[in-house]
Amino acid sequence: MTNENTKQPHLLVFGPGYSASAFIKTVVGNRWSASATWRQEKATAAIEAMGATPVAFSEGALAAAIPPDAITHILVSIAPQPEGDPVLNSFKNWIASCPNLRWIGYLSSTNVYGDHGGEWVDETSETRPSLDRGKHRLAAENSWTKLGTDLGVPVHIFRLAGIYGQERNALKTVRDGKARRVIKPGQVFGRVHRDDIASALWLAANSSLESNIFNLSDDLPSPPQDVISEAARLLGADLPPETSIDDADLSPMGRSFYAENKRVKNQKAKDLLGWRLAYPDYRQALAKILEIEKISETE
Repeated sequence: MTNENTKQPHLLVFGPGYSASAFIKTVVGNRWSASATWRQEKATAAIEAMGATPVAFSEGALAAAIPPDAITHILVSIAPQPEGDPVLNSFKNWIASCPNLRWIGYLSSTNVYGDHGGEWVDETSETRPSLDRGKHRLAAENSWTKLGTDLGVPVHIFRLAGIYGQERNALKTVRDGKARRVIKPGQVFGRVHRDDIASALWLAANSSLESNIFNLSDDLPSPPQDVISEAARLLGADLPPETSIDDADLSPMGRSFYAENKRVKNQKAKDLLGWRLAYPDYRQALAKILEIEKISETE
């Protein structure tokens, strides 16, 4: 596997979802080429709108659309399944045939840590996921890291906290009348804005770091009800009533988020990548999101 740093960068994204889309826009804005896979044809228009080339999620389509020597960077943003990672299952050999590949990024989750009783965790902490999706994530992390070792390509694993952004946030939840203040004593969550994810990915993709793991979370892990309260305050809205976790009638998926409790340190990304958060905590973030909304309304 050569490391041809003079090659014009071309990013291939498997799974151009909410977080990955922000990174696509970043690289295209910096004059990189980009491609992204799709499984439903209706997604092609959104991919093209970002300035990327849509490619069907099949090895044959990918091989026909992009020569392997064009790819320099790969970002994987597709959740693993019980039967393994869908990208590795379908494209491992094709990825191995890319002679100019010099970086692989994998979007994982902080749920790989499992429950730590609200204590702080960092990238050296024990991973003990209790949820199946966390176990699948951890297995996928290991598989991608092994592939990178086999190919001589750095693999950067990004363990993401709860993702939000300009279009998906507590302000919108309060406005839509869907906000609830579910109380579980001692429970905290970390969060990360999609733009901060994109900035970390950009720094990593342009670094010379070997394979590594980075937590991407904000500076202030907080109880979820505090975020809702702040959103309501900023909007001048009534506070939704408090509901205990036992009475909340959450879906199995919703309840599962409360099964694991930890505070996630982000210092490694700051130290090694020079990462600086534009949205360091929920209070500053919600105020900034509201400010951007108001500016947009006047334009």
